[in-house]
Amino acid sequence: MLPQWNADAEGHVGLCRLLNRFDLSALRLSLPYHDARMPPELTRADFIVSANIGRTAQVCRQAVLDARRAIHWLHAEGYESIGILGTSLGSCLSMLTTAHEPLIKAAALNHISPYFADVVWKGLSTMHVRATLDGSVTLDELRRMWLPISPRPFLEQVRGRAILLVYALYDLTFPVELSRQLVNAFRDHGVPHRLAVLPCGHYSTGKLPFNWIDGLTLCRFLSGAL
Repeated sequence: MLPQWNADAEGHVGLCRLLNRFDLSALRLSLPYHDARMPPELTRADFIVSANIGRTAQVCRQAVLDARRAIHWLHAEGYESIGILGTSLGSCLSMLTTAHEPLIKAAALNHISPYFADVVWKGLSTMHVRATLDGSVTLDELRRMWLPISPRPFLEQVRGRAILLVYALYDLTFPVELSRQLVNAFRDHGVPHRLAVLPCGHYSTGKLPFNWIDGLTLCRFLSGAL
């Protein structure tokens, strides 16, 4: 379980408990620079998504390495059917982890985009990051630089795994046109997947009744796939 950007220590714990109700064990990871891993001088996890292009790529790579090591530990403990679930930034990192980790059988990707750069450039929650980058780099340049931490190049590497794609119809943080681009890329490449569209926005996904709709969709998918 990889939670969203700036999740606190309780982020997604409720979803883990819901997975338990579906007889699934859940290991919730703290992303780099989040909750217990946050340096004392920070109040937000800004080091994982920022205008520092190289550091952003390095920290996202660290998150993928953390997830893979956690999966290897689970496998060593005897877990044979392993899935991954990520939300928002955690969804991007979960897609990357799935592409690089053959032990993953299923991936539930909650809020999606083909390119890391496009979310930063067009999303409401990252306007401050774009403001720092604007005038120094173009979107095309940023997309190329952040291609290694973007889902779009890794479609073929997730083929053969059970994949659920989820996006919100009124999302301003992961703009809906970006989510649909990734769905269309899966379709164009013939990569099998399931799709769920939520009738809400990005942050309202965490509010009733949408959190239950989303949570049950994710849990039912993973229960069936694992």
